[in-house]
Amino acid sequence: MRRWVRGTTLKKGGDKVDIVVCVKRVPEVAEAEISVRPDGKEIVREGLIFDINEWDNYAAEEAIRIKERMGGKVTVISLGDDGSKEVIRRCLAMGADEGILLNDPSLFGGDAHSVARALWGAIKDLKYDMVLTGVQAADDGYAQVGPILAQMLGIPHVTMVTGMEVEEGRVKVRRELEEGWEEELEVRLPALFSIQTGINEPRYVSIMGIRKARQKEIRAMGLKELGLEEREVGQEGSLLELERLFVPEASKRAEILSGDLGEVASRVAEIIKEKGGL
Repeated sequence: MRRWVRGTTLKKGGDKVDIVVCVKRVPEVAEAEISVRPDGKEIVREGLIFDINEWDNYAAEEAIRIKERMGGKVTVISLGDDGSKEVIRRCLAMGADEGILLNDPSLFGGDAHSVARALWGAIKDLKYDMVLTGVQAADDGYAQVGPILAQMLGIPHVTMVTGMEVEEGRVKVRRELEEGWEEELEVRLPALFSIQTGINEPRYVSIMGIRKARQKEIRAMGLKELGLEEREVGQEGSLLELERLFVPEASKRAEILSGDLGEVASRVAEIIKEKGGL
């Protein structure tokens, strides 16, 4: 029986691997008081702390580990305002080679399809063997950007990746399935992989490393450089429309159900129906 461990196994020799990593700057909200703007379309971001999306941090670490062993180049891309330069520089401090910021108001506020279209515009003309994304973003949880981007690029993709064995021209992948199941796949490059947390242990980035990374230029790209039109990105290019965000009302009411299994099941069905679930 073959034994797998989380992480990447790399074979010596072979061609260098050029990798593009997509990262996002997200607010840390685990212990923050969240409120919604009056228009119901966005949370109030003032006063929140921002950092690299957790899943993307693992993707960046994975890319850099592959480069360190096999050689090649790691390019980091982020869609956002000037604040997103922070997460790009973090990746540069980790060991990435180049950073690209998609900073154009026309690109903002879109759904997963719109975001993928913008990333496609930046990646389509780059030289790459692998594209890595995080499984999902902590702020919207779409978990769709990676697969949509792969479809636009015309390359195969694998999601929920927890282990990678990189060889010349192909990658053996281990990924999570539902209910604790896992599967192993072999994918020929170029391909896109959505990285799950726990695949590695992201390295510590020192303040000195970040300062050195500030000396590296981050290339800015807008609609013109991407070769896209406004109708293709942002809210205009979205297939989904956000109606409103809201903070769920806190409730302390509890009802203890008694009786045999049939009676309890019937009461549960009644409660769900009363609450609009059926």
